Amino acid sequence: MTDGPCASAEARQLDFWLGEWDLRWPAEQAGGEPGETMTGTNRLTKLFGDCVIEENFSTSDGSYMGRSLSVYDTAAGRWRQTWVDSQGAYLVFTGGMDGDLMILSTDPVEDGDQVVINRMVFSDITPASLYWRWQRSTDAGETWSDRWTISYTRPSGSSAHIWVETADVRDNGDPPGTSADRCHIRVVEP
Repeated sequence: MTDGPCASAEARQLDFWLGEWDLRWPAEQAGGEPGETMTGTNRLTKLFGDCVIEENFSTSDGSYMGRSLSVYDTAAGRWRQTWVDSQGAYLVFTGGMDGDLMILSTDPVEDGDQVVINRMVFSDITPASLYWRWQRSTDAGETWSDRWTISYTRPSGSSAHIWVETADVRDNGDPPGTSADRCHIRVVEP
């Protein structure tokens, strides 16, 4: 881990999402036939001194593509994401970790005679897989309904992001990088 404005534990909370992913979801959630499965890919990389996460999403047939930029806002103490896609959508999310879940939500917006909040929920996060849900609430967040659910898995043979679970660095005062420094890191590879 490098020093700098984006080296805090909070600024690394979305690192689980980095790398290459294969995606699967029920086709009926996107207007397809019930019982069929749609597929896609998502590639996430870090930019600008590891401060920004860039997402590149695509369905396998290329009919839908999207891109997001996510950054941890240290002043606000929360994540911010901007999403744009091939259907002309522009969405803004804020949020962060809530227990074992990463939740990013839109501000409430009026949709006809109701106020709607949308959110993304990342759950069941492991180095090799995660579950993503697009949810909607029309009662100020009291209840949520799934609108789109995606199973993420790492492609076989992919060079997946390495998941660092714990790190303990002990500095004995010698110049950095000397053999006297001790670093214990538990690494789990998918």
